[in-house]
Amino acid sequence: MNKEEFITAIKDLGIELTEYQLNQLDKFYKLLIDWNNKINLTRIVEEDEVYLKHFYDSLTISKVVDLKEKETLCDVGTGAGFPGIVLKIVYPNLKVTLVDSLLKRVNYLNEIIKDLELTDIEAIHVRGEDFKGNFDVVTSRAVANIEKLLDYTMHLVNKNGVFIAMKGNIDNELTEDIKRKIEKKYIIERIEKFTLPKEESQRSILVIKRK
Repeated sequence: MNKEEFITAIKDLGIELTEYQLNQLDKFYKLLIDWNNKINLTRIVEEDEVYLKHFYDSLTISKVVDLKEKETLCDVGTGAGFPGIVLKIVYPNLKVTLVDSLLKRVNYLNEIIKDLELTDIEAIHVRGEDFKGNFDVVTSRAVANIEKLLDYTMHLVNKNGVFIAMKGNIDNELTEDIKRKIEKKYIIERIEKFTLPKEESQRSILVIKRK
């Protein structure tokens, strides 16, 4: 997905970016590749692949939530900053907290935040289950199986908030038994399934609320 294809594809998600935001994403890509030579952040390094599998994929969260209307977001297990940094660039209204358990990744994230001149965003070195907070939206992308993920995240969701799990194909993971177990404690409000443009790989987004 080249940059022109990216701009067209996100319009279908209801997103239009300013030149400044597009330049920030471009700079983020270059910084990511530079840092990836020092610490292992991602196996996806080709520009077209990053724009599809990291940038566009991060923004598919807009299929299930209008982030323009939210104030706070926590990205648990953010890794190289997906979706958290991309969401901060695209939705500057958000106050974003990035959580990761690996200190060298947190150091990288704080440098990225500084280099991109982002405000109202911080990276914290902590495991999700040990972190305390109260957020409108908590998200996590490709971190752990859904049962474990809920232990890492649901305590961070405020009473009117949502947890949004961004995953690949959820069918094998979310069996009827697992679904019943989850629904004893939480509400699975929505499951959105779709394929990524161009390569057609399966994606699933789960929206989960507290009872």
